[in-house]
Amino acid sequence: MSELPPFIIFFVAALLVVAMRGIVRSTILLAAPAVGGLHLWFNVDPGLIVSHSILSIDLIVMRTDKLSLLFGYLFCLASFIATLYAWHVKDSAQQLAGLIYAGAALGAVFAGDLITLFIFWELLALSSVFLIWARRTERAFNAGMRYLVFQVASGLLLLAGALLHYHKTGTLAFDHIGLEGLAAWLIFIAFGIKCAFPFLHSWLTDAYPEATVTGTVFLSAFTTKVAVYALARGFAGEEILVYIGVTMACFPIFYAVIENDLRKVLAYSLINQLGFMVAGIGIGTALALNGVVAHAFSHVIYKGLLFMTMGAVLYRVGNINGSDLGGLYKSMPKTTALCIVGALSISAFPLFSGFISKSMVMTAMIEANFDYLWLLLLFASAGVFHHAGIKIPYFAFFAHDSGLRPQEAPVNMLIAMTIAAVICIFVGTQPQYLYALLPWEIDYWPYDASHVLAQLQLLFFSALAFVWLNQKGMYPPELHSTNLDVEWFYRKLLPRWVHATVSLLRALSVSMTNTIRSQLISIRHGFSQTFVAKYYLSESWPTGSMVFWVAIILASYLLVDIFG
Repeated sequence: MSELPPFIIFFVAALLVVAMRGIVRSTILLAAPAVGGLHLWFNVDPGLIVSHSILSIDLIVMRTDKLSLLFGYLFCLASFIATLYAWHVKDSAQQLAGLIYAGAALGAVFAGDLITLFIFWELLALSSVFLIWARRTERAFNAGMRYLVFQVASGLLLLAGALLHYHKTGTLAFDHIGLEGLAAWLIFIAFGIKCAFPFLHSWLTDAYPEATVTGTVFLSAFTTKVAVYALARGFAGEEILVYIGVTMACFPIFYAVIENDLRKVLAYSLINQLGFMVAGIGIGTALALNGVVAHAFSHVIYKGLLFMTMGAVLYRVGNINGSDLGGLYKSMPKTTALCIVGALSISAFPLFSGFISKSMVMTAMIEANFDYLWLLLLFASAGVFHHAGIKIPYFAFFAHDSGLRPQEAPVNMLIAMTIAAVICIFVGTQPQYLYALLPWEIDYWPYDASHVLAQLQLLFFSALAFVWLNQKGMYPPELHSTNLDVEWFYRKLLPRWVHATVSLLRALSVSMTNTIRSQLISIRHGFSQTFVAKYYLSESWPTGSMVFWVAIILASYLLVDIFG
């Protein structure tokens, strides 16, 4: 029983879902992550390897250690919460996609070789895109297509890198790879696309806000966290990741502050939080890597909670623009309270989950002597409080009274959000239980006076800045607008450049063709007026020019035969 890969449970459940209807289908949907999680917790221990030989290649479909197991627990828990949140959804396409998507994420984190990883890597893309298309709007379809292009490109780079790595080393084992050689860089870029590295991130902010209400919750949990796991497994300690991570933590803040779509604000915030994880992987110490894993665990829960609260607003109101909301706390008080828990958690407020994980990465940054980069992460932490800790709940529930009085979120949504909120508080107040599951042995406790006071001061002055800017009318207003991101280059500039280039080439082709045609006509006309053309090719030969040329050809063959 211990050798049963957990993704099998999800895939079997997906087959059953196709055949079942009603309450039986809903029960299977909820049972799959519960059974998968219990199976991992009680039956599977570190050190297990399950492999199958295909064409003389050993594919390791399950390789367990404390790193993969913790991500396995996390994905089962996230899938259970997201499925409960989507309990009311009757769309079989979304239900099937959610199961396969979660199963693919589990398959990826337990993959012990690069080919198996590639298979689940692509399955992640193919299953998740249906959560975007299921919204059935033109914007969702187009965003899904762009999303799929990025995801499939990531898979192709991973496959190319894996084959080159095998040619160079003779092994497909998925362990530490490092950044030496073309194969390593191809794999690194493949992971970077899925992790939303700078300039490769626009698929996330483009597609996630266009997904369905429940689909976004699934999307926020799996794809990028699989990439974080893969980077931690293959590229821990590569210093370039520190700089990439700090960049990821900082630049989304400016977009999130001016963005009107609150789900898009959360998408930028997601990249910001990934930056802390990527930077920790780059540091590569035991404290930093434990901080990465702990922060990934915390982030999946509190980011899912924030997406769920905004999804509940979208479900009840029909839009999620901050400029059109406000005053919803009067009719949605429970959703408001749960959103505040998520906001405090992502802001790393003491006694909430973000504090006990983010502080590990920050401490590791100082210990590794990245002092200036630590200051940038401190700025990023303050920015998180601005755009996610304050902006999200303020503009959705409190700002100006929009006059909207929707119903409270459905019961299943409230239960799912409550579970996530309880986990945020439990992990924040009792971090020793999460720390006990971390892969590396460390001696760390977040609740010392210096950490708590420093974080409270940061949050206090960040809140003060928000209030002051808002009172002075200097805080960016919520406007119906389109904010330009790197996607502008391939959605607008590149098509225009291609169109202009094609038009220019077509015009040059027509011009050259006309010029050559006119020159040939001129030459033919000039030749037709010569003595040779008039006498030998037409006037003196009753059979015309064809007989003349046939004679020339026959004479040539005769000479070749005589002297050859």
